Order: sequence, then structure tokens, then C-alpha cells
Amino acid sequence: MNGERLGEILERRLGLSRTAVEDALGRQKHKGGRLGEILVERGQLSEADLLAALGEQFGLEVVTRLGEPAAEARKRLPLPFLKKCRLVPVHLDDGRPAVALHDPALLFAADDCARLLGWDEAAYVLAPAGEILAGIHALYDLESHSEAAEQVIEHIEARPDAVLSEMVLDSDLLDDAGEAPVIRLVNLMFSQAVRDRASDIHIEPYRNRLKIRQRIDGILYDMLTPPAHVHAALVSRIKVMANLDIAEKRLPQDGRMEIRIGAVAVDVRVSTLPTGYGERVVLRLLYKSSVLKRLTDLGMGDDTLAQFEDLIAAPHGIILITGPTGSGKTTTLYAALATLNRSDRNIITIEDPVEYRIEGISQMQVNPAIGLTFASGLRTIVRQDPDVILVGEIRDAETAEIAIQAALTGHLVFSTLHTNDSVSAVTRLIKMGVEPFLIASALNAAVAQRLVRLLCGACRQPFTPPAELLRSLGLAEDRFASTRLYRAVGCPECRRLGYRGRTGIFELFVLDDAIRTLVTSGREAAAIAAAARSAGMRTLVEDGLRRIEAGETTIEEVFRVTRL
Repeated sequence: MNGERLGEILERRLGLSRTAVEDALGRQKHKGGRLGEILVERGQLSEADLLAALGEQFGLEVVTRLGEPAAEARKRLPLPFLKKCRLVPVHLDDGRPAVALHDPALLFAADDCARLLGWDEAAYVLAPAGEILAGIHALYDLESHSEAAEQVIEHIEARPDAVLSEMVLDSDLLDDAGEAPVIRLVNLMFSQAVRDRASDIHIEPYRNRLKIRQRIDGILYDMLTPPAHVHAALVSRIKVMANLDIAEKRLPQDGRMEIRIGAVAVDVRVSTLPTGYGERVVLRLLYKSSVLKRLTDLGMGDDTLAQFEDLIAAPHGIILITGPTGSGKTTTLYAALATLNRSDRNIITIEDPVEYRIEGISQMQVNPAIGLTFASGLRTIVRQDPDVILVGEIRDAETAEIAIQAALTGHLVFSTLHTNDSVSAVTRLIKMGVEPFLIASALNAAVAQRLVRLLCGACRQPFTPPAELLRSLGLAEDRFASTRLYRAVGCPECRRLGYRGRTGIFELFVLDDAIRTLVTSGREAAAIAAAARSAGMRTLVEDGLRRIEAGETTIEEVFRVTRL
């Protein structure tokens, strides 16, 4: 271990300001916690940068991807020990036995782990929390210490009268292997979804079967196919966990629950919908451990990022983020707020729902049942002396008008709209009844975005696109003549999907004087878009082509998300 403090290393390596370090140290003094984790939570530091700094401080190797977990650990090391200390024994890609940990202050626990396994010369490496958790799941997956999914389903088929039993809802689902079959099936479903980092689980009843699917990186994949008669018990179990009315099957219901899988805490939003064959259930998984992203983590090109940073530094006006559901709009908004979050700014949000809690920002959730809508909440917020306001979504004319007035009276307002491109934000506001001259005066910019899947770096293969494909997409046959492209293949690293993770592509529409004149005069969207292109705006497809040429994604993926 070298003599430098972590704060000093962060200042030297990353240029982190002394003020940021001192603020975090102040919070650490009053509320406890690790300095690095406080900075990561505030969005001032990425987990990768923190691990690199800790590795330098403690003289430890940093590994971003772990090898196979050591199978012998399952019998010799208790699950609670690994979860509590956030460490896992593995065999690295070069064959070395190693104990991967996230917090070097727990090296003594890693040493105990190696000793219990009989490893005389084990390496100690730092790894991301997600990789360590994945390793723990691989060792203690429900499928490895209880019946596999098929066995659970067979058990249920043999006992169709299986009844629900209670489970302590704040317990770790990995520890609940001794419960009734339906409960084990629910636990297995959640465990697999969290392991795969799924964002949604769909439970869909049909005439003779029940289909369970999960959405990973924006794509739905089949998960389980239990027999149809399991449906009622399965939905009832979920309703019990979400505190919903199990007797009400004719009306839609919404609820929530909190679950824990290993060290991962997940907030689950539950939505039920009556159909001809029973209730359809969608579970939205919000990971509490998700780190607030910085603007530099979103995937914006350097020029787009520089423009966007200038825009969010403006003292007043509206910035809109547009795109369909699941396109990352909220993540972009939170990254912007994290950048602006300073002690000299008053930032207030109204959201539906509040997905991330950010220290230093006042966040309010809409509640239509008591009359707290976006419009009524926004009307109250402007009386709270805010500098920056976030409105989760502009859904109606009243909300739009209040947001416009707030922007014109010296506030910086962020919000979202559901439009297919950035220029259409102007058209949507006009259709809501907002006068064009008010839009021209208040709107600073609109950003359209989509999420594209990233190719798995371990298995992607060089690829020459056929001329027919390029022609069908409206691209010149020599468009990629001097560029090496790649295609998705699939391997164990990416669970045979060919892709791993997602990034954003962006279309930034900035209103200059010429465009404001077009908006005020009521010109159609095509004319405004042409003027924006002439001023240098890069479309979503063009930004996607940039990611294709960088070897990060595929032609099919870009056109899948941009041609909606």
C-alpha cells in the first residue's frame, strides 16, 4: 500500500477537484460510508475509476471480467459470508486461483477465504460489484442448490393443488429454497432475471399454456413455460408480495414490492391487466444498486456532448428529451441534473415514478389519486424558488404552458416528450395548444435518443455487409468500403446473445435565431428539420452509423431502433 490517501490519488489521476473530495469527506464524517462510494453515488466518479485508484493505493490488480467461479467454494464457504464481504473465489482466465473483492479494506476476509479453500498462493484482485455478484449467483444459483426450473414445474404439475405459503418478503430469495413449489418458481424467476440484468418480466396467459418472458437490453426473450393451471397461483403469489387484492381479477391493478437477490436490492413495479385467458402481469425491475451515470457515460459523440454541456449551463429555457418508452430519457435527465447538482443551486423535480434518489435534489412523485399531477405539482414548484426544474413528462397543454412560463421567468426546465425525432417536439407542443412564438422564445433544444445494443467484444466477428442489405436501407453500396464492420455471434460471455450492454445514439436539435424565426412563422416540421440539418444537426441514423463504424454495434441494430 502506497502512502497516498485515496482523495489525493483521485485528484492526481482524474483531476477531481479538492472541493468535491472535501464535500464527500464532510458527508463521510457525519453519516459514515466509504469516500469512493460517496463520490460514485454522487455521480462525480465512475466505479471503474474508483477501482483503478484503489488498485493503485493498495497495490492490487483490477479485473473487469472474472473467470469461472471456484466450484469447490460452494461446499466450503457460506453464502452469507460472501454476500456480506462482497467477494468471490474464482479461477482467472490465465488459470490462477484468485479471490475477487470490491473493497480492499476487507482483505482480511479474502485471506480467510483463500485459507478455507486451501489456496496457498492465491491472488487478490479488485472487481466491479456486478461481476462479483454474478460470480456469487453462479455458485449459489437456485438451480444449483434446489430443483431446476423444469423440476419445479414437474412438481407443480404433479400437485396442481399446491398452495401458497408465506415468505418473509425482505429476505434474500437465494435463501428461500425450501418453500412451496409455486414460491420456488417465483424466486427462480426473479433470480434468473436479476442474473441476466433484465429490465422487465412478462407473465402472459394463453388458452393452453403460460409464457414467461424477460426483456434484456430492450429485447424480449423466452424465460419459462409453466403449465397453464399454474397461472392463478403464480399471479396470486405476486399479488401477495405486492400487497394487491388477490380477489380482484376484473380490473387492472398497480403495486410495488422490494426484493433482494444476493447483494442486489430491486424495486419491482407490478402491473396487472385482465385478458380473455386470465390476468397478464408485467414486472418492471429497478435496480437500487444502479450507479447514476455521468454525461460522459451516455455515449454522446464529443461534439454533441460539448454542445449539450453548454445547453445545460444556460440560466433559463427548456430542454426536452424525446423518444419512445425505454429509450433512456430518464437516465439522460438524471445525468444532466447530477452535473448541475451544486450547493448554490436549488433543483426540484416532479416525476412518475422517482426512479433514482439523488442527494441534494428535492424529488416529488405525482399522485393523481390525491390531485397531485404534473401540472399542479409544477405550479407549486415554481413558488419554491427553484433554479432548475425537472418535469418527468409533458402530457397535456396545462403542464406545457406552466413549463413554458417557468422557462420564460428565469428557470431552467428539463422534461420529456414521446416523439420519434427531436424536431417533432415543436410540432407536438403546437398540437397541445402552445403558441409558436412562446415555443420559439422558451425552447433551447430537443434531444432525440435511442438505445442500441453493444456487440460482445469476446465473440464479434468481422463482417462485409451484402450490397442488397445496404440498398434496402437506403445506404450507398460503398458506404463502409474503408471500414471494418462486425456482426453478432454469441458466446458464454454474452449468454449466446451476441450483444452485451447498451449505449445511446443521439440527435441534438438546437434552436438558433434562424430556426426560431421558422417556428414563430408556423413553418412545417420538414422545413425546420432541413434548417437544422444545414446548421449541422446529425440525425439519429447518422449518429448510429458512427457507432457502427467504430465497431460497437451492427447495421441491423441501429436500423431496428431508428425505424419505428
